[in-house]
Amino acid sequence: MTLDDVARLDWAKGDGLLPAIVQHARTGRLLMLGYMSEPALRETLVGRRVVFFSRSRQALWTKGETSGHFLDVVDVSSDCDADAILVLADPLGPTCHKGTESCFAEAAAPDAQRLAFLPLLERIIAQRIADQPDGSYTAKLFGQGPGRIAQKIGEEGVEVALAAVTCDDDGLVAECADLLYHVLLLLKSRDLTLERVVDELKARHASKG
Repeated sequence: MTLDDVARLDWAKGDGLLPAIVQHARTGRLLMLGYMSEPALRETLVGRRVVFFSRSRQALWTKGETSGHFLDVVDVSSDCDADAILVLADPLGPTCHKGTESCFAEAAAPDAQRLAFLPLLERIIAQRIADQPDGSYTAKLFGQGPGRIAQKIGEEGVEVALAAVTCDDDGLVAECADLLYHVLLLLKSRDLTLERVVDELKARHASKG
């Protein structure tokens, strides 16, 4: 959506306010529902952070202005009737004021919740690298460079293969978890994301019809 599209929405239907659904841009999880006025939507598009209209305060408010848990905008679109807004966003911390990732904490299926941990783990890795906390294995290994991380992946790959023939299921799962963590760290060392890997898998699948 562009600024030129804003005036084309059906603002009259909701007396100047339209429901705005916020969805996690990477995991697809539903995060929250708010309401936007035309000025709120324009500020959202310009500032690339979600701005709502507070019905209780009768004023604009930027989500996260108090907590620091902003919603960085990735994309904005409207529905077929032009009377509802969908915002794809990257949350900078918990979305709900109760400290949970989503205001609809019970809405996500268990499988979706588990998979949503991978983007969270990427952010944890990035935070460890930025903060350099004492004793951080992540920060130490990252500081040794991609070559050392690649060596660790080789070691972990061998351990996965060995676990496949010598360990029980729990042992194999543990070794796979170690390998996946190191893959995420290697991607970070190259400024790449798991999303790029998923896109590659999807493209391969699509090419096979």
